[in-house]
Amino acid sequence: MSFQYPLGLLGLIGVPILILIYIIKSKFTEQTVSATYLWTLSERFLKKKRRDSKIAGLLSLILQILAVVLISITIAHPVFTLKGAANDYYFILDSTGSMQMVSENGKTRFENGKDKIREVIEGSVDGSFYTLVSVSNTTDVLFEKEDNREVALELLNKAEVGYGSANLEEARTKAQAYYQQNKGVRTFLVSDKGFEKGDNIELLNVSDGANNYALLDIEYEHSLLGVLTVSGKAVSYESDDTVEVRLFIDGETKDEYKTVLNVKKAEPVSFTFEVNVEWYDVASVKVMNQDNLMLDNEIIMYNVKSENSYKTLLVSKTPVFMETVVSIVSHAEITVISPDDYLELEKNNDSVIEGYDLYIFHSCNPKAVPRSGSVWFINATSSVENSGFGFQGEVVLKTAETIDKTKNSSTVIRDELLKDVLGEDIYISKYARYDTSNRKFYTLFTYDGDPVIFSGTNMHGNRQVVFAFDLHNSDFPLSADFVTLTKNLLDFSFPAVLDETNYVCGEAAKVNVVSGSENIRVESPSERSSYLSMNEAVGEFLLNEVGTYEIKVTTKDGLKTYRIYSSLPVSEQDPNAEIEKEFSLLGENEGKGIDGFYDKLIVFFICLAVIFVADWMVYCYDKYQLR
Repeated sequence: MSFQYPLGLLGLIGVPILILIYIIKSKFTEQTVSATYLWTLSERFLKKKRRDSKIAGLLSLILQILAVVLISITIAHPVFTLKGAANDYYFILDSTGSMQMVSENGKTRFENGKDKIREVIEGSVDGSFYTLVSVSNTTDVLFEKEDNREVALELLNKAEVGYGSANLEEARTKAQAYYQQNKGVRTFLVSDKGFEKGDNIELLNVSDGANNYALLDIEYEHSLLGVLTVSGKAVSYESDDTVEVRLFIDGETKDEYKTVLNVKKAEPVSFTFEVNVEWYDVASVKVMNQDNLMLDNEIIMYNVKSENSYKTLLVSKTPVFMETVVSIVSHAEITVISPDDYLELEKNNDSVIEGYDLYIFHSCNPKAVPRSGSVWFINATSSVENSGFGFQGEVVLKTAETIDKTKNSSTVIRDELLKDVLGEDIYISKYARYDTSNRKFYTLFTYDGDPVIFSGTNMHGNRQVVFAFDLHNSDFPLSADFVTLTKNLLDFSFPAVLDETNYVCGEAAKVNVVSGSENIRVESPSERSSYLSMNEAVGEFLLNEVGTYEIKVTTKDGLKTYRIYSSLPVSEQDPNAEIEKEFSLLGENEGKGIDGFYDKLIVFFICLAVIFVADWMVYCYDKYQLR
């Protein structure tokens, strides 16, 4: 035994002081009686019980001495050493998506797992050490070598469940390194994964035969003709069953968007929806059956074209061709004005013509290129300030001639712009010849060596596309290549912030840092915010949750919001998955505990209370019954 505050033992000086007081204290008391006769009569009784009175006084002294001793020892705070009674505890807590399944007691498996750890900590001896490792997409040490039980329990309560799949090998490596330093450590793995066995580790399984339905391998495509095709598989992991699957378009469903599948246990069944939808912002596939894990019952599909839609100003006398194809391909918000109106607004420096993401000039010759937004010129018949090209004159062909797809050395940008473009049998009858020598452009089509469709950047650094001919002097708008090339050019003019809107939790989502972006904020489904670095062309962030992430891009023109959906990994969907391997730590466990201690003062307080009560009883007995 040792004392935390040894100076508290100075209180033992009170013992000899009590004895001294007892010795010198007067044994007589002055009392008033009604008559001498009564006093003489009472002496006979006092003589008979005087010995008992002395015993009572001595007993009171002993009790008071014991009280002083206990108070002194309590102030000194004694600590009792318990040889080998404490342990070093190392907990590995599975925090993956399957741990969110609801058990029969109404708690999730994760909460049940925390309860098991809590029981071990609360039953341990003071002097023990506690380490907690959480395993999900990443392996995180929540606390290590914590020697305060209350602090360890508080930190355990703050542990949060994840959504991804477990990197158990990394967790085993960390546990093995810890085990090598202390062969007496007690290691616990708390998980719902069915490990067969584990050496030098105690497996605490929290699986309980829950049922789960899930969606697998969801794929979707929206054609330019307005046909949305969604395919995938549904599965019942626990038993043979009937599974109802529905398709929702912008939050609404119809009878034809429903299918009922007869599935056998753990055998996925395929389904396909094919519906005519001209446009949609968000579609989702949902299993309507209730189960113990709802996270994998729905897959949300955001339309990447909708996420990347932009404001467009079309300046044309005959806008039908461009307005139709741009609206089909991009679902852009298109404003149409005539060339005369635009030139008048430009002359007056009217702000109405500002703030667009794309300007399309069809047979219109503005004085200067707009400072903001991408620009398309179709049949510009004069030079435009800051455009990067100079008008040299018109070339009228005797007969309609074909233009040639460029055969220059391949570049990444040119290949993207000409992706899926055949470039055959496109005729023109007249075109404009431009000088592009003072600016680097990517030539896509030529006639007799002259560029007739090219792209690049203008003097303001904005992306620019040039058609050297009027669409009315060509059969190009009637060809399939027109829609394909327009789509590629729109992708070039509007660098997509998102190339993909569907991921699996645990993957890294990619965000393109487009020109003009001031900051990019990512908000998780639980509304946690983070900012992406603007130093690289592509920013990445790890998906740690299931649900919709919002990517909010701030530009000088305002705030734009994009969405992606992160789904539960397939490996976390089976509620009773069995892993056919062991989880073991190498080496022989010495089984030696560490010295614990007991420093609770409650026993001393109880003893003090008993002594005070006993002393009070002796005093009352002596005063009221012996007199």
